[in-house]
Formats: sequence, C-alpha cells, structure tokens
Amino acid sequence: MTVNSRVVDQTASPDEDAAGLVQGSLDPLRYDGHVVDSDEVGGIVTSMIPRGARVLEVGCGTGSLSRIVADTCGAEVVGIEPDSHRAERARARGLQVHIGYLSPELIHKIGSFDVVLLADVLEHVPNPQTMLLLSRQALKVGGAVVVSVPNVAHWSVRADLVRGRFQYQPTGIMDVSHLRWFTLDTLKALIASSGFKVTSSRATAGMTLRDNVYRRPWRWFPSGYRMRLLRFGCRHWPVLFGCQHVLKAEMI
Repeated sequence: MTVNSRVVDQTASPDEDAAGLVQGSLDPLRYDGHVVDSDEVGGIVTSMIPRGARVLEVGCGTGSLSRIVADTCGAEVVGIEPDSHRAERARARGLQVHIGYLSPELIHKIGSFDVVLLADVLEHVPNPQTMLLLSRQALKVGGAVVVSVPNVAHWSVRADLVRGRFQYQPTGIMDVSHLRWFTLDTLKALIASSGFKVTSSRATAGMTLRDNVYRRPWRWFPSGYRMRLLRFGCRHWPVLFGCQHVLKAEMI
C-alpha cells in the first residue's frame, strides 16, 4: 500500500480548524486528565499494550495517557503532538515529545515501535487511512496499532438527530474539531482496508461525558448507581452506550 503525500503545516494545531463553529476559543488542555479505569480509555488501552513495549503515541496531547501507559505497562513511550501548548504539558510529565505530525521523515529519525497508539486521533484528520498506513511504517514486524475513536452512534447523538439537532460542542463526541465520524463497523472497515486485523475491541463507559452526567435520565440517578449502569451498558450494548470504541489491530 502507498501513502498519499500532502503538505501539512507542522506548527498548526488541529483546533485551529474549528474557528466559528462554537463560541469562544477552545482550551488546548481540555482533555488533560486520563485515569486508569477498566471501562475508560486509560484502563482499556493499557490492557492492550504488552509490558515493556516501545510505544509511539501519535497526537499524545498533554501526555496524560502516555504517562499512564509508561507507568502501568513499563513502556518506553515517544509522543508526537502538533499543538505546542499540549506538547509542553506532556514534556513537563517527563515524556519525550516531538512537535509536529507523523511523517516518513520523522519515522526514519525515531525508529520502529511495538505499538502505535492513536487515541482519539483519527477523527481529527482528513485522511484517516493515510495515518494508519504511516503507522504501519513505524511498526516492527508483528507490531500493532491501538486505536480509539468517539462513537457517533452513541445514544446521545441518536437522540439529537431524531430531533433534528447536530450541534458541535467544545468537548466530547461532538467536539468541534472532529472531521470524521465513526461507528464500530466503519472503524473496523477502515482498519481492515489499511492492512490490519482487529484482535480486540472494547467500548468506554464515558462516565464524565456531559451527556452521561447532565442529561435525562442520567442526572436523576445518584452518581454511584449511574456509574454502575454506564459500565453495564458499555459492556453489553457497546454500539449504543459506548462513548468511544477502542480496538487493537495487528499487521497482516
């Protein structure tokens, strides 16, 4: 497979593409705060990464997830992040971070990896397959990608569409900086088209997602009961209640 080349401003934050779609400016640090929880991205991702692996996190943001992977999995983590504010926060966490975008030139410089982590990245790029094909170039033989994306088939999006609403938000599934939208099936198809085989799949509960906290009926429930319901829902009906889909896929 070949990778399409395109000129990318290596200093531009993806948030810059969201101008005019929500009021005010976006907080570049709005996704700082991953936790190790078996039903959220931090816990699911670490369960998919072998101990001692060399991991490249593309779009590492503030490094909160990278730090968890490094500490929990004993992994060597290298990050790439185009937003300088987020990269600075990641470096403050003791991580090695390259400012810019994934490219063949950067891959040649930093070497190969056991795992490429694309945590909530593919929805921000115009050509997600190009990102996956570049990730293949960064992998060792037998390597894998771990991918997470927001679930556009989440109950909250469905409820809004029934009422004719498609409203961007500063955070969450409808984050204004999202360019692509995925269901579980479309994500699996994209990964397969890029030369990978899905070996593991989970959905996150999204217990801090605003729709899961403040919208009816969730806001009526005590927090402990609500969290138990969300955990149950993401495990038994991931297509409807999963906030994000998290997949591990190996090269074929």
